[in-house]
This record gives sequence, C-alpha cells and structure tokens, in this order.
Amino acid sequence: MAWYHNFFHGLPQDAWKAAQTEEQTHLDLELLVETLEFGPDDRLLDVFCGYGRHALPLARMGARVTGIDISSDYIAELDAVATAEKLPITAIASDFLTMPENSLGNVASFDAAYCLGNSFSFFPRPDMLVFLTRIATLLKPGGRFLVHTEMVAESVLPDYQARNWQPVEDAAGESILFLVENEYSPLHSRIDSHLTYVKGGEIQTRTAQHYVYTLAELGQLFSEAGFRVIDCYGTVDGDTYELGDDAVWLLVERV
Repeated sequence: MAWYHNFFHGLPQDAWKAAQTEEQTHLDLELLVETLEFGPDDRLLDVFCGYGRHALPLARMGARVTGIDISSDYIAELDAVATAEKLPITAIASDFLTMPENSLGNVASFDAAYCLGNSFSFFPRPDMLVFLTRIATLLKPGGRFLVHTEMVAESVLPDYQARNWQPVEDAAGESILFLVENEYSPLHSRIDSHLTYVKGGEIQTRTAQHYVYTLAELGQLFSEAGFRVIDCYGTVDGDTYELGDDAVWLLVERV
C-alpha cells in the first residue's frame, strides 16, 4: 500500500488547507482559464481535487467538474458544498491509479484536466506512466492537461533543504506547526519526508515520498502517454520556466 493511502487525515489535512491562500487560488484559477481553453458546460477532470478549492469556483463558472481524491473527508466536504449550491460537480473518493476504468464514464469524455497542489510527484516511473496514460485516455483529442509540481530536479535540487519548519493558522485562528526532515535517495531519485504536525498539545507524524524527475524525463513520459508538451511555466503568472524556479507548471495536449 502506498504511503498516500494513510496520509490524508487529521492535522496534515488541516495544515494543508490552512496554508492555501485566496490569492494563490485566484492565480491558479486565472491560469486554468487562460490555458485549458474550456467553455460553459465543458467537462473538466480535477485529479487530486482536495476539498474543491479549484473545482467549486470552476463549477460556479459553468463547467461540469469531476473531482477525484483519496481523502474521503475532503470529498465529503466538496460534495456537501456542491449539493448545497446545486453545482455540476461529481465528487469521487478513490485512488485514481486503481479505480475501475468505467468509474469516470466513457473514454475521451473530458474536455480538459488539471492536477495542481504538488501531488504530481507521488509516483515512481511505472506508476507515473499509468497515471498519465489514464488521463490521456479520458481526454478528448486536443484536450489540455495542466500540472503543477515543486519536485522537478531543476527546482528542488539546487536549493535542497534537509530540514524546514513553518507555522500556519487554521480557520479558527489556531496555530499549527509543521516540521519536515528530508532524506534524498539518489539511486531512486526520491525524497523521503518525515513530517511532524503540532497543534496545542496534539502531535501527529507522517511519512511522505516524492519522486524527482527532470523536465526532460517528464517530457518523455508525457510523450509515451500520448501527450505533446505545449509550454512550461516557472510562475503561476505564466512566465517561462528558468533553472531554480520554485515550481513548474506544465501544459500538455492529448495528441
């Protein structure tokens, strides 16, 4: 069983949600609208949708969104809001890699897809190819896919940090302290992160794994899965990627 099956509950969920700002979400949405070329009633696939910080506003714009996440808590939250507002959102709690292929409807049924929030680095190469191929199968020819990750080699390795800590404040104004100790495995191109979350007198620990790819390796994987790379951004504003940028946004298209 992969690490992410048991990661997303409790304080890690609270800390992630607390760390997301309205400004960042607004910038994400602007990039999605500018790059994915979708219109009203188009079908969008939100992979690792979380609690719906992108799915909900996109559905309010008129898109029909299917969101998938392994966290049943996040999916329940998303579904409750979508139901209350009568939004065209289908929220599915499942592992995208192993869910039945017919769970998302017909092949080539989505107009566009996206995977934001740094979840794109969860998979070793064989699983990454399965992941990308499954998305390509679900997209219509010419359908676009936007991904975001902070774990490309050109970003994470020049400024590799073995230890880090960060305080965040949740919706109730309570502080959550997030600490991380990283171990880099060169033979596996993987960062193993040992995480500690502290809130009041409560302490929770987790372990996460992120696989590090060069941009060239990702380009090859996209090609093998049936995509062509359109652009590579180094900021959410759409600036061209440069070595050492904090993250990358890759825009690809199903051929």
